[in-house]
Amino acid sequence: MPLVEITYAPHVGEPALRELRSVLPHLVSLAVECPEEPYDGDLRPGDVELRFRPLGPLDLSGVAVVIEVRSKWFASRAADRQRRVDGLLADITAATGLRDVGVYLSLPVAAWAQED
Repeated sequence: MPLVEITYAPHVGEPALRELRSVLPHLVSLAVECPEEPYDGDLRPGDVELRFRPLGPLDLSGVAVVIEVRSKWFASRAADRQRRVDGLLADITAATGLRDVGVYLSLPVAAWAQED
């Protein structure tokens, strides 16, 4: 289950953020898909968590939108993580038209539990 934090500058409009909210669950799922956690195209509650945060008055960022994806470490994910993050960035810009975007993929050793 990826956790995705989206930090955005004040000039990024709500329509663009809504478009991101619409496409990110699928695009992130494709980007982190692996044999240990295959993506069947059927997202269910809790499969991808999105958290949107505006830049604060003391934050410093070189891009308008930073998308940080954290997903559980698996060797198959880690082996080609740069390809995955490059593809995710390309897919996001193609789907939304947003420019000045950065994507960070983190693969921590982690566990997840969720009530049904």
